[in-house]
Amino acid sequence: MNVKETDARYVAGTYKRFPVELVRGQGSLVYDENGREYIDLGTGIAVNSFGIGDPEWKKAVEAQLDRIQHTCNLYYSEPCAKLAELLCERTGMKKVFFGNSGAEANEGAIKAARKYAAEKKGPEYFTIITLKNSFHGRTLTTLAATGQDYFHGLYRPLTPGFAHAEPNDLEGLKKLASETKAAGIFIECVQGEGGVIALDSDFVRGAAEFAAENDIVFMVDEVQTGNGRTGKLYSYMNFGIEPDVVTTAKGLAGGLPIGAVLLGEKLENVFGPGDHGSTFGGNPVSCAGAISVISRIDDDLLAGVAKKSSMIFSALSGAEGVESVSGMGLMIGIKTVKPASEVVAACIEKGVLCLTAKDKVRLLPALNIPDELLEKALGIIKEVCAA
Repeated sequence: MNVKETDARYVAGTYKRFPVELVRGQGSLVYDENGREYIDLGTGIAVNSFGIGDPEWKKAVEAQLDRIQHTCNLYYSEPCAKLAELLCERTGMKKVFFGNSGAEANEGAIKAARKYAAEKKGPEYFTIITLKNSFHGRTLTTLAATGQDYFHGLYRPLTPGFAHAEPNDLEGLKKLASETKAAGIFIECVQGEGGVIALDSDFVRGAAEFAAENDIVFMVDEVQTGNGRTGKLYSYMNFGIEPDVVTTAKGLAGGLPIGAVLLGEKLENVFGPGDHGSTFGGNPVSCAGAISVISRIDDDLLAGVAKKSSMIFSALSGAEGVESVSGMGLMIGIKTVKPASEVVAACIEKGVLCLTAKDKVRLLPALNIPDELLEKALGIIKEVCAA
């Protein structure tokens, strides 16, 4: 059997895979089993922040592998401590809890908000308000947090204690939070899986102000939007707010599994020994990779992200077969006249790997993708959309 046949026989059928087996790559170019080259505009769903085989990242990871690959959280680990310090210095947050994924990070945030509210206000304050069209993960609890009915039907009963407000309806959010005795408000500043839709600035700022005035824990899910993806280190920085809790994962370690819950001053001491934990959380190899990534997301790189974003919007807005372009930074959604799945399939045939998000083509290229590769890929996308 070849790889595709072996996969079909032995791997659980939870993924509708593209007919491509990726075997190697460098930067923003990847190659299949036949040696065919593709320009990668997906980066493993916003994971490979600096592309494939980034030399600095690889050097940091290999150096840590030569020391120790894992230690449980009963012992100290320098990469874990240094990464936490770096994240706090770059954001102004106070403490970090490390896990393995975005869903685990979001579970940690929910637990923090509920524990804080129960201790501060009483056990009846447990509801977490999220937004319709949101996506927060695939565990039962983060599915309950997700504001899309499609994800709820298969696994009921879901974890109780969640309510979903309409995006950009500040008065509706306030009313729902008051009626449900909310412990927390949890948003994505750009709804990624919901179609790459940025929230209105006034709504984001108003929600943060309302939460602060009512001592409701205000949380931002930066799993996909974080780590330079939107042109700032974290997307909330585009809106001039300071959340109580920030979650992140995906691009944080540049291709290694990691999740993080960043706790602000209000919640920095919410967890004590035994209140939460994760066997692999803070893994030294993953943290070494993350230190390499975060330490290089500086003003110059972020300016490059903004420039490349402008290139994409300029090239595709108004192009033949393109109805609209949405998103922020290098997190782009393209509404096409043709079905998004057809556009993606045609792009693969022409050597460009894109993704989908609902009814849109989604682009999540490496933060440092060379301009000439991006221009070439955009030309192919335009060609496919116009055909």
